[in-house]
Amino acid sequence: MNTDTIAAIATGLSTGGISIIRISGDKAFSVIDRIYRSRDGKKLLSKQKSHTIHYGHIVDDETIIDEVMVTVMRAPSTYTREDVIEINCHGGIVVTRKVLEAVLKQDIRLAEPGEFTKRAFLNGRIDLSQAEAVCDIINAKNDIALKNSLNQLKGRELEIIEEIRDNILRDIAFIEAALDDPEHISIDGFSGELLLKVNNYCQSINRLIDSSRKGRLLKEGIKTVILGKPNAGKSSLLNILVREDRAIVTDIAGTTRDTLEETICLNDITLNIIDTAGIRSTEDIVEKIGVDKAMRVAREAVLILYVIDASTPLDENDEIIFSLTSDKKAILLLNKSDLPPRITVEDIKDKSGHPIVSTSFVEHKGIDELEQLIKEMFFKGDLTFNEDIYITNERHLEAFRNALKALNLVKESIENNMPEDFYSIDLMSAYEELGKILGKNVDEDLINMIFSEFCMGK
Repeated sequence: MNTDTIAAIATGLSTGGISIIRISGDKAFSVIDRIYRSRDGKKLLSKQKSHTIHYGHIVDDETIIDEVMVTVMRAPSTYTREDVIEINCHGGIVVTRKVLEAVLKQDIRLAEPGEFTKRAFLNGRIDLSQAEAVCDIINAKNDIALKNSLNQLKGRELEIIEEIRDNILRDIAFIEAALDDPEHISIDGFSGELLLKVNNYCQSINRLIDSSRKGRLLKEGIKTVILGKPNAGKSSLLNILVREDRAIVTDIAGTTRDTLEETICLNDITLNIIDTAGIRSTEDIVEKIGVDKAMRVAREAVLILYVIDASTPLDENDEIIFSLTSDKKAILLLNKSDLPPRITVEDIKDKSGHPIVSTSFVEHKGIDELEQLIKEMFFKGDLTFNEDIYITNERHLEAFRNALKALNLVKESIENNMPEDFYSIDLMSAYEELGKILGKNVDEDLINMIFSEFCMGK
């Protein structure tokens, strides 16, 4: 493991109240002693107690750069399990960079993205699944995703996996011991007992695999496309959901010529929402490009919100849009209910099996019902958070699937009355696959790839 002392800005580099520069490694205290000056000029931070904070100045060649508060933290009771210094300086971009430059002049190097968390993992403070949860916390798009990542950081996924692995290891140990010493350890009847255990392991892993669908939607959001004919109210819907005038709204049909993308959060549901050009036959080259693009993104959508103008009759353009929703999750929004209707719910009910909501975007009617329908559609109406874990990481999901395959081979061996040493081989495969999630038996390239996705300073 690289033991260089490292430093980086741990907060966003922008104008703000405070910035934090973090230093970690064996030289952290000697570095701060060279650039920190207390009010009386006598205090050495290397002599101070751990987890204390001190007021003073950062200097460069005895020129004061900034007034700071410095936190002293001694190994191993730190994030990286190394000596750590955190300099809290003023939040201006220029002054933060100057403080960092003063630190880096002391023969230490700039940290790579995710290197502080990587050291926490390599030094045994957290496992790999917890390290990945740190990145998920930073990138969480809603409260449920945040709570799920916090649960993983606290080790909830670790507890589940370690319990299964410990049990599998005991099974392997018993089989090996019985095969080595059959005179004293009887394996008679163990295959039936093992089959029950393996079924329990499979049930636990299947629950985690099944949670991944919700987990992926919570983490990444639902790719949602707004479709409809020109002037149906698509852009008005986007503006209501975003709660600002994000899209231009006029009475002129065809105002929207290109897609417009926004990420919004509706009561802990993240929608990656795309407003599109109105779909209709047109000779306008630019508008036609917009229509083609709308149809293309609709085919890639997870959810379609089809806005129908209730004040105008259906036509051949609606037939095209209905066809785009045929194999998708979709909600039909019968808009402009504040105007005299030309279309009713009954008129469109037979054309689609999708739920229908009567809306008036002018009066903000139907939005609450829309939100509840999305919950029902993707989360069966339940987005309350408990101690369960939603699997959000594709690497974890692949390892769970591989472990499940290995355990199913164990069941096949038992059912086919194969010799007991066959059980051990596949049990060990399952044990190792689950260990990969925690960072056991993984190669350096994978570790480097995982931490390269982190932000700087974390």
